[in-house]
Amino acid sequence: MRLLVFNAGSSSLKFGVFDMPADPGLGSARQVLKGSLDRFSPDGCDQKLNEVSSRAPFRDLHEATRAVPDLLSEAGVGQIDAIGHRIAHGGTEFAQATELTEATIAKIRDLIPLAPLHNPANLDAVEQARGVWPDLPQWAVFDTSFHFETPARATTYAVPEAWRKAGLRRFGFHGTSHKYVAHRAAEALGERLRDLRVISLHLGNGASACAIARGLSIDSSMGMTPLEGLVMGTRSGDVDPGLFGFLHRQMGLSIPEIEATLYQESGLQALAGSSDMREVEARAAQGDSDAQLAINIYAYRARKYIGAYAAAMGGLDALVFTGGIGENSPSMRRRICDGLEFMGLKLDHDRNLAVTLADRAAPQIQAYGARVAVLVTETAEQLMIAREVAEALRAPAPVPRQIPIAVSARHVHLSRAAVDALFGPGYELHPDKALRQKGHWAARERVTLHGPKGSIEHVAILAPLRDRTQIEISRTDSFALGIDAPVRQSGDLDGTPEIRLTGPNGHFDTDGLIIAARHIHMNSADAERAGLADGARVSVALDTGRGLTFGDVLVRVSPKAFTEMHIDTDEANAAGISCAVEGEICDEAVMHAPADAQSV
Repeated sequence: MRLLVFNAGSSSLKFGVFDMPADPGLGSARQVLKGSLDRFSPDGCDQKLNEVSSRAPFRDLHEATRAVPDLLSEAGVGQIDAIGHRIAHGGTEFAQATELTEATIAKIRDLIPLAPLHNPANLDAVEQARGVWPDLPQWAVFDTSFHFETPARATTYAVPEAWRKAGLRRFGFHGTSHKYVAHRAAEALGERLRDLRVISLHLGNGASACAIARGLSIDSSMGMTPLEGLVMGTRSGDVDPGLFGFLHRQMGLSIPEIEATLYQESGLQALAGSSDMREVEARAAQGDSDAQLAINIYAYRARKYIGAYAAAMGGLDALVFTGGIGENSPSMRRRICDGLEFMGLKLDHDRNLAVTLADRAAPQIQAYGARVAVLVTETAEQLMIAREVAEALRAPAPVPRQIPIAVSARHVHLSRAAVDALFGPGYELHPDKALRQKGHWAARERVTLHGPKGSIEHVAILAPLRDRTQIEISRTDSFALGIDAPVRQSGDLDGTPEIRLTGPNGHFDTDGLIIAARHIHMNSADAERAGLADGARVSVALDTGRGLTFGDVLVRVSPKAFTEMHIDTDEANAAGISCAVEGEICDEAVMHAPADAQSV
């Protein structure tokens, strides 16, 4: 499958052609052509095709887009099967690659107020491309999609409900870049992405940080628009929103004037008189105090986000630099990392200076023995767009599949050490009733959970015993206990909070407190009939009168399993479940990781 990918801006058009084989791995795609048309002006633009630079007569995005067929022909590129477009803002509508229909385009146009500098140019390229290639399928991949499942605690502004209902919330951007960087880091480290805590720093004219825990974006520095967060070329990043009132009262500026200045005349441009970090660094080396301050502010803001995101994830395994500045400025990488030795992050001087990034390399530049890996890699947004479009085009039509829903109340799985501490050395639990999962049963005994705010009594014990104690509660239970429990799959207990359990013989302090992520236990025969493999992630729709669909549901396949979906009591209440109910597996999520980083 051969795909053409467009990344359009107001003054540039980047494009690439990719051959996408059936193997979904990042390394399996072959880039046939890399092109860019930059700096449109009445005199033409700069053109680069496969690293060969020249001048071209194209004066704007319309002319550039319509010239692409001739450029492809001159480069010997044959038939194209589909076109993928980068779209900056997908709002709450678009969680994955989506075919560009009239209805889709209308929804994207409605999102222009959230990305006034980006979505209009993206849509201009879409309209031009649809005119040039009217018979080709054209798809959109959204910068915001990777952040679609970011927890509400990171996306919700503390503002009146009416504002939130109007759409005020954090979205996050640079999603295709951060997603690629996370997968590439896992690949380079030889680890599964689901086992890593990664911070991706995309540092270019636009800049953002992203906290990626177990393959999922849990926070991003950009907010409702691409204006929030790090210092950028012409954008301010974080500011006090009170400045709008202050500047209006003191200087008579209107909201549009202030907004335009924050987007186009702030950041490095405002601090140092240039939006190009190369020029700012050169001026700083010559003693320019404004340039020196700009560099210090830029690095300080990035370093603050690293510390905050490491705290949010409960630690850090890898920091990855990408984007023009992240890839090409050893001094900025050093400035950002200096002072982070307390968290096990330290650069090696020589490795930092010797970075080469040919052939999608991802060299490690941390000091030998440092606990946190530090990598540098070129971002590959166009590759990720091509990959997601190829997956969407190859995805089979959804096959409805019914599955019973089981509501799992709070319970514990105990280790031998826990039973000995709670009930006495050598104590054997007494079976009360068998569970539907073969070989599993509920015990007659009960335990009490103690947190800093309160306790929960008569908590069920499920057997058989496990090597490690696990306590599964709901989000509401976590507030009753006063402990912030993470959402995890069963058995994924590293870095989980500690809690005290008490029984008739004493107490047992242990980690392992989680909110169990929704999942499906599926018998091997049922999985084969449904066309699902172990580790697949699906969406399940419930017809309970509320029209609720659960996304990102993990499928666990076992020959002994009883096929059913498990949700907790909070999820059951949200769905309005009061009796036996079935759900319908309506699709398989287009969120697969490469084979070496599966189950993100």
